[in-house]
Amino acid sequence: MSDQKIKRICLWSCPRNISTATMYSFAQRKDTKVFDEPLYGYYLKQTNAASYHPGAKEIINSMESNGNAVIDMMLKNREKPVLFFKNMTHHLLDLDTSFLKEVTNVLLTRDPKDMIPSFNQVIKNPTMQDVGYAAHTKILKKLDNLNAKTIVLDSTQTLKNPEIKLKKLCDFIGIPFDKNMLSWKAGAIPEDGIWAKYWYSNVHKSTGFQKYVPKKKNIPEQLLPLLEECIPHYEILKKRSI
Repeated sequence: MSDQKIKRICLWSCPRNISTATMYSFAQRKDTKVFDEPLYGYYLKQTNAASYHPGAKEIINSMESNGNAVIDMMLKNREKPVLFFKNMTHHLLDLDTSFLKEVTNVLLTRDPKDMIPSFNQVIKNPTMQDVGYAAHTKILKKLDNLNAKTIVLDSTQTLKNPEIKLKKLCDFIGIPFDKNMLSWKAGAIPEDGIWAKYWYSNVHKSTGFQKYVPKKKNIPEQLLPLLEECIPHYEILKKRSI
């Protein structure tokens, strides 16, 4: 298969979003191979996150931790006509981002009022480095400068009508919408990263995109400054979302 015919999709998400559900959605397509956070090992090896992310040593030892080698893989893999790479935006760190113009970029954001309490359940007292909102607007600016193919999704709006949003996304990518993307069997998939046991319990219980329900938990007082810092970045992305 020629490289020109392969659709390479890079999802750039903040954590505790619907990124894993979106990966599961694409995994239902027969023409698609999905990859779960291929830059995670690189991120852990390059930052102090390895000191507090669950299973960090096991993760680093299980995957490629050379960021440039991961990018090379994403650009050269030819296993299926559609390749879907689920990434966390902040995992890019200081890597050369010129490759972004060679892929379709999907920026997935979430209201920090919903995201921060969810993340805090796994990793206490996160920082901006952990939640990735500043990294999101940074990559958006780079994508605009590169004139790279880019679309922005807001998880709230996607959960309110997943079929409409997925149809728009597929149209933007240049692939036909597949009804199978709307549901899946409960449980893990083979493509899950080994960190799934720490993060994916809700997705493993699901059989499709869940109905949007606003978070009822109050954000801990010590995280209110982080929330205030995240909101302007989220608003920029929200304005660009489909």
